[in-house]
Amino acid sequence: MSNKDLWNRVCVTDPKAVKAITGKQYQGNSPKPYWIVERLTDEFGPCGIGWGFTILNERMERLTEFEILHVAVVRLWYRLGEQRGELEQIGQTKAVYAKKDGSLLVDEDAPKKSVTDALVKCASYIGFAGDIFAGRWDDSKYVTWARAQYAEPPAAPKHSPTDGALVDEARRSVIVDTAESIKDHFARDDVIGAYEDATGIIDPEEKTALWKLLPSNIRSALKKHAETLKEPA
Repeated sequence: MSNKDLWNRVCVTDPKAVKAITGKQYQGNSPKPYWIVERLTDEFGPCGIGWGFTILNERMERLTEFEILHVAVVRLWYRLGEQRGELEQIGQTKAVYAKKDGSLLVDEDAPKKSVTDALVKCASYIGFAGDIFAGRWDDSKYVTWARAQYAEPPAAPKHSPTDGALVDEARRSVIVDTAESIKDHFARDDVIGAYEDATGIIDPEEKTALWKLLPSNIRSALKKHAETLKEPA
């Protein structure tokens, strides 16, 4: 087994699970914590059986007269095959701080947020959401590619009684152009490009019309590619 087998399976983040960082002095993106929990479960099994975590310690630290920081140290453990792994990280959240109007805000959820922060950091060290922490989400081309990995598969549409006949003439030319583009991609062995073109057609009637314009070998290849994307990342 390659040392990066696990990393390669979990490093690409679902775009739906990416959120912009707010309330910080810096900008960027971060993964939604519960998506990390779900992916940990996908890989290792239910929490408490295949993976879990322990809060080793937590404390409050005064930063200024009006600011108090909550800090938590968390140990993540997991089972990979016959082996057990574990690692530790620190998470932190401002529990008390001054707002712009000078009033104080007390965040009663600070301990929970610190633990979550530490857990996500631990998971990142074994590859989860690795593309975000590696800065790849700053590249628009990479983001487009990541979206394609999680795009809904262009499964063969169930032919309705109208069989695509409700597509108006203006849209029909778009469907024809899309079909030709897909064929061109296949002629260059570019299955990913063909798949992206196919997933760009959303309307059921238009999907049906597009499917009818594609030869059987291309339809089969698109379905096969869609099935590979459904496999655990």
